[in-house]
Amino acid sequence: MKTTGTIYLVGAGPGDPDLLTLRAARLLDTAELVVHDGLVSREILALAPTSAELISVAKQRSRHTLPQDDINALLIREAKKGRDVVRLKGGDPLVFGRGGEEAEDARAAGVPVVIVPGISAANGAAAAAQIALTHRDASSIVSFVAGQCKGLSEQNWSGLAGKDRTLVIYMGVKTAPQIAEKLMADGLAPDVPVAVIENAARPEMRVVCGLLAGLPQLVTAHKIKSPALIVIGDVTARNSGLGDQALAKLTIEETQ
Repeated sequence: MKTTGTIYLVGAGPGDPDLLTLRAARLLDTAELVVHDGLVSREILALAPTSAELISVAKQRSRHTLPQDDINALLIREAKKGRDVVRLKGGDPLVFGRGGEEAEDARAAGVPVVIVPGISAANGAAAAAQIALTHRDASSIVSFVAGQCKGLSEQNWSGLAGKDRTLVIYMGVKTAPQIAEKLMADGLAPDVPVAVIENAARPEMRVVCGLLAGLPQLVTAHKIKSPALIVIGDVTARNSGLGDQALAKLTIEETQ
């Protein structure tokens, strides 16, 4: 029996099991221990063997089941027992997934770590909503920012949004008023189009569209809840595929 297992930091994608990478699916299929975030869908967790131990370390705004340091310690402790640990994260582990912190601690403890990338929430949401994050006529730059963090108003977002640019905001539902105020104070036009994508790539996905000045009302009026992404830029006004019959399950609600 091996003395030290391997920690696999695995991206589970936006929630649709069909969007798992082959390597992620194979690791999950043979897993003995899965430590997962709250954003990992039930359908994906169901792919693990019935014999596998599943541990949730779900995080919600201002309420964590385990602090991040304790999660890191849990992964290392189990690996040092000789167990391979599948650390399953929504989206990609290195895009606002704290995979870098977990990998650093694992390496410092002498535990092997392997990172398995996944389809990021931004890529998955944009594809599901048929919004091109880049477009020759609308955007050649894409930026990702976290909308839920300390010192939001002091952060420098200058140049991240505007003409020929797309801004994707993770974890921005609760701070939508501050986000809209911040961007307009930095000179972004109030009539820049925005889209909010809730539960991307899942059967209950919703996309609501509007303008930057109305972003707080958009979130409130449609009772948007996490997980949701905010996409700001002209590309959101070019999503002609949203009305296609092929997306009949998608609820589109236009608000100005």
